[in-house]
Amino acid sequence: MTKLDAERVRSALGGVVDPARGTDIVSADQVKSISVTDGKVSFVLEVDAARGGAMEPLRTAAEKAVAALDGVTSVNAVLTAHAGAGEAVRPPPPDLGLKDFAPKPAAPQGPAKLPGVDKVIAIASGKGGVGKSTLSANLAVALAARGKRVGLLDADVYGPSQPRMLGVSGRPSSPGGNVILPLRNHGVTVMSLGLMVAENEALVWRGPMLMGALQQMLGQVQWGRLDVLLVDLPPGTGDVQMTLCQKTEVAGAVVVSTPQDIALIDARKGIDMFQRMETPILGIVENMAAFVCDGCGKVHHPFGHDGAKAEAEKIGVPFLGEIPLDLDIRVAGDGGAPIVAMKPDGPQSAGFWAVADRLIETVFPR
Repeated sequence: MTKLDAERVRSALGGVVDPARGTDIVSADQVKSISVTDGKVSFVLEVDAARGGAMEPLRTAAEKAVAALDGVTSVNAVLTAHAGAGEAVRPPPPDLGLKDFAPKPAAPQGPAKLPGVDKVIAIASGKGGVGKSTLSANLAVALAARGKRVGLLDADVYGPSQPRMLGVSGRPSSPGGNVILPLRNHGVTVMSLGLMVAENEALVWRGPMLMGALQQMLGQVQWGRLDVLLVDLPPGTGDVQMTLCQKTEVAGAVVVSTPQDIALIDARKGIDMFQRMETPILGIVENMAAFVCDGCGKVHHPFGHDGAKAEAEKIGVPFLGEIPLDLDIRVAGDGGAPIVAMKPDGPQSAGFWAVADRLIETVFPR
C-alpha cells in the first residue's frame, strides 16, 4: 500500500475543480498547510472572500476526495479567505468540527451561568511550570471521589496536557455537528483542545481564535449536569483568562505557585487580574513545597518554604495547602492516572485531598 503523505493528498485534491475558476484547486494554489498524522488529514482551502459563503460544496468535495484514499481515518478542511489589495488577512476561526461556529452579533452582556453546571472554578498560575495542570487533574479526580459530578476543561491551549494526565485519547464525536461529546475517565468528564489536534502539532493562534475556541468548548460541549467544572487555564494574564471571566459566571479562582519569590511575583499578577475582573480568589496552593530524601529521610525545601502561605496571609486570601515535590506524582500523571487515583492513601496524595476538602467547604457550604 502506498504511504499516505502530503503528496498523495495533494494529488487527490488535484482532481477537485473549482467551478468558478474552471481549474483544479491545486493548480490554482488554493490548497495550503496539508498535515497528515496517523491517518488524520487536515488542510486549508483558500477562497475569494466575496465567495466565502458559497464555497461549502467545494470544501465538501475536497474532503470526499481525500477520504477516498487508503489509510485515511478522518479529514478536516478549513475554509479561509485570502486578502485582496489593501485588505487585512483574517485567519480562519478554530475548527472543532461544529457547523454553527460563525460568530453571531449579540447585545453586550455580563458573565452568564453555564447551563447545567453549578460552579465553575478557574485553576490559574502566573507563570508556567508550577504544576497547575497536575493540580487540576488530581483535584478533579479527588472531587469526583468525594461524590461530586466533575468536569475538567483543558483551556491551556498552547500546552494541553490533560488528555495525557487523565488517560483519554481520540477525537471527541460531534453528532449532527452542533455539539461536542466530551470524554470521561477516573469519574471526570474531560474536554481539551489536545484531543482535537495531534500531540506534536502546535496551535498557531492569535487572541480572537483563542477566545472563540474557549467559548465553543464552554458552550457547545455537552457537559451534562455537573456540580463543578474546573478550567485549567494557560499561565499568565491573557485573552483566555479575561474571556472566561467576562463571559462565564465563575465561582472563583485557585492560584498555583511554587514557594520561590520569582514564581510568587507572577502569582501576584494573576491574583490582581482576577480581582480586577471581580472574580473571587478561592485560595493559593503551594506546589513543589518539599521533598523527602530517600536515603536519609530528611525534608528538603529546594524552592524555599511557606512562600505561598505567607503571600496568602499578606493579601488576605485562603491558603489551601501544599503539594510535595515527588517523583511518583510526575510518573502517575505521565501514565494517565493521577496520583490520587493510583495511590489514594499514599502520602503524595494527602495534599490534593486537603485542597479538595477545603474547596468543598468553601464552594459547597452545608
